[in-house]
Amino acid sequence: MKFKRAAGVLLHPTSLPSPYGIGDLGPSAYRWIDFLAKSGCGLWQVLPLGPTGYGDSPYQCFSAFAGNLYLISPEKLVDQGLLVEADLAHPPAFPTEKVDYGPVIEWKLNILRKAYAQFQTAAGGPLEEQFRLFCRDQAGWLEDFSLFMALKEAHHGAPWNQWETCLRDRDPAALQQAASELSASVERHCFWQFLFFSQWEKLRDYSRQRQIALIGDLPIFVAHDSADVWSHQELFFLDRLKRPKFQAGVPPDYFSPTGQLWGNPLYRWREHKASGYRWWIARVRAALSLVDMIRLDHFRGFAGYWQVSGRAKTAEKGRWVKAPGMDFLRALEKDLGHLPLIAEDLGVITPDVVEMRDRYGLPGMKILQFAFSSGPKNPFLPHNYPERCVVYTGTHDNDTARGWYERVPEAEKQFYRRYLDRDGSQVAWDLIRACWGSVAQFALAPMQDLLSLDNRARMNYPGTPGGNWAWRMSEEDLSEHLIRQLAEMNYLYDRTNSDQGEG
Repeated sequence: MKFKRAAGVLLHPTSLPSPYGIGDLGPSAYRWIDFLAKSGCGLWQVLPLGPTGYGDSPYQCFSAFAGNLYLISPEKLVDQGLLVEADLAHPPAFPTEKVDYGPVIEWKLNILRKAYAQFQTAAGGPLEEQFRLFCRDQAGWLEDFSLFMALKEAHHGAPWNQWETCLRDRDPAALQQAASELSASVERHCFWQFLFFSQWEKLRDYSRQRQIALIGDLPIFVAHDSADVWSHQELFFLDRLKRPKFQAGVPPDYFSPTGQLWGNPLYRWREHKASGYRWWIARVRAALSLVDMIRLDHFRGFAGYWQVSGRAKTAEKGRWVKAPGMDFLRALEKDLGHLPLIAEDLGVITPDVVEMRDRYGLPGMKILQFAFSSGPKNPFLPHNYPERCVVYTGTHDNDTARGWYERVPEAEKQFYRRYLDRDGSQVAWDLIRACWGSVAQFALAPMQDLLSLDNRARMNYPGTPGGNWAWRMSEEDLSEHLIRQLAEMNYLYDRTNSDQGEG
């Protein structure tokens, strides 16, 4: 699905309304797609969809290939005959305005275990046939992931580098024995992945019917405590105890005076290149099986990355190391053809990053919140945009529009008011209008900005380990008034994906 000019909303599925403590792939997700279609939007952008680990962050997942089982819809499991209505009759009193991950995870796992038990009881039939076909088709990553998760359970959640040496180092005999002893747990994790992917596939089919393109998010790095690093140790810089020898991050920047220390292990790019970037190509292919386009996170890291000691406590001391960006993208293009990628080209951008982005015709990103601090030559101001870019009022890592306005110095507020000729009373919609009216190919806003919410609704504070990723909206937020308001914006600025919103 291609658009010359389109608009949409950034909203992670966890933020959708549902009775079960966390947004999921059930009825509210379908109502959400209807909302986008009715308002004339053609884009829905999500955060990474993987199984979350440390800090519940979608950027620190147990796998770069697997799905987040907490997004599985209980209602859809009833529809599939894997649960009965009574199983969902008395959920805990979850808060509606945020995800309280501890209780949600406990309840969701209990529900998923019941679904798996029912699947075992009713063995045979179409569902089992579909499951076996899924396991065969996804074996390239699913076998390692499911064994990894079964072993984590057996080790009470301990990181893989703290397991017995034979398992840590993947001794073939030890892996075979573990797979045999833990076969029930391994199959359970395979089945849960089957549920996630089957529910997502149906939701994606519905989005296609409604002419909504999905934009995914592919983090450049993967978590150390992941099936990816455990099963492909040769592709990462690890020390003799299998800890990260070096770790990823960025030097001091707009977000943090001490830089951001992400903790992810760094790639042995020479090994990736020697394999023809096989793991990376498989990863991008897997991501594109779920969405139509990918935001390639930390794009500048493919040209050069900030290398910090594995023992460092901040990212202040490190060095830039060259990465094989152009060669990597060439290999991707050779395998995939057209690259449906958005380059997250924020931060310290050097000429080689620009060359890499432009050589492959990738749209970069513009954040309107960054536009008002340095006068009319600021590259984030709409009159300075190229057409080939994607503009956001802000992203999951930024203040909400209202939160931004309440926080920044008066001089920055004053320039915003002068530039947009507004008084600041409707700052979120002022920024939305400026994004939508720009020449940028795509314009997006987080749902929090459509609702004019302050920073209490912010999704993430970079560099802080807890309390993020929790915001949720309510059913009432998807109002007819908001549909009309957004449809009018899409119509006026020629971003409507259908006849919706005219006049």
